[in-house]
Amino acid sequence: MTDPVFLGDLPDPLPVPGAAVVLDGPEGRHAATVRRIRSGEQVVIADGAGHGIRGPVISADKAGITVRVEQLMTAREPEIKITVAQALAKGDRSDIALEMITELGAVEIIPWQSARSIVRWTADRADRSRTKWQTTVREATKQSRRLRVPPVQQVVSTKQLATKISDHDLTLILHEEATDGLPTVPLPESGKIMIIVGPEGGIAPDELDALTAFGGRPVSISDGVLRTSTAAAVAMAGILLRAR
Repeated sequence: MTDPVFLGDLPDPLPVPGAAVVLDGPEGRHAATVRRIRSGEQVVIADGAGHGIRGPVISADKAGITVRVEQLMTAREPEIKITVAQALAKGDRSDIALEMITELGAVEIIPWQSARSIVRWTADRADRSRTKWQTTVREATKQSRRLRVPPVQQVVSTKQLATKISDHDLTLILHEEATDGLPTVPLPESGKIMIIVGPEGGIAPDELDALTAFGGRPVSISDGVLRTSTAAAVAMAGILLRAR
């Protein structure tokens, strides 16, 4: 079984092997009282930015745990960096999408307020909803034993999303009526790819036109219609398999 990962602040520069690192606060209390981590167990403490330490717990109490550093860790920089622009979805579908794309290694997540999204992030709930997304992503990062937490950006409109296309080497718009399938699309050997996923009702025609006009490429990833909660993960898996 792999060592559990907890997220916390690490000294800069990273501590040398043999040093002690304290994990306290809510994460430390969670490790000690909920996960019931005890002395002698091996754990990883990651800073969420790609760095971590591994070592045995040398003390644990209700306030947190103390770990003796045995190994310094650095996340491998991916050759292809995948950003997912995920349309807002109702119920737990956004949570499912966030969990899967985080597990697969997305480097950035952009909430998209698309025209057909049933959920609306109005001004008074945008910050709260974004924080909820980030919490889901943090938990998925720990579950998948990753060292880097992908940031959840501010919610964007279709117009704002279109302007981000030029920041990427390739932007794929997942659309069931696209004539090109993902396997036929040339992928860069390295660089930045953005995947755009529509809501339950699909991407509106004028949105598709706007995103395509800025350089997005519509692609299909299935001979059926996938849920908004699973589409990005399917596309990411297809890209990552080809990139290996």
